[in-house]
Amino acid sequence: MAVRRIELILAKIIAALDGISAATAGKTLDDFRDDWLLRHGVERGIEIISEATRHIPDDLIALAPEIPWKQIRGIGDLLRHEYHETSDAIVWTVVTDSLSPLRLAVERILEASRRK
Repeated sequence: MAVRRIELILAKIIAALDGISAATAGKTLDDFRDDWLLRHGVERGIEIISEATRHIPDDLIALAPEIPWKQIRGIGDLLRHEYHETSDAIVWTVVTDSLSPLRLAVERILEASRRK
């Protein structure tokens, strides 16, 4: 896959991560539960991240083995197809615990892709 295409995919992931971070700054789980637009915006951002990660080649994914790529790729399907059963607490935990390490990993992958 062309380096330029990978850079665009990684940039979309970073943009979604930054958007979620900005939207949730200073918020609590209760804020998240009570704000329909916030909740759906965050879920959509996670869907974008999930789908975009499916297009990162395995050799680049291997640069961040600490990231649960399979779960990231799968959460988008869960949000799209099982939305009626989606737990706000689980989504909020993803936001508070998983997105920051993912951003660091994506930045590392982006740097590596530029060196190719």
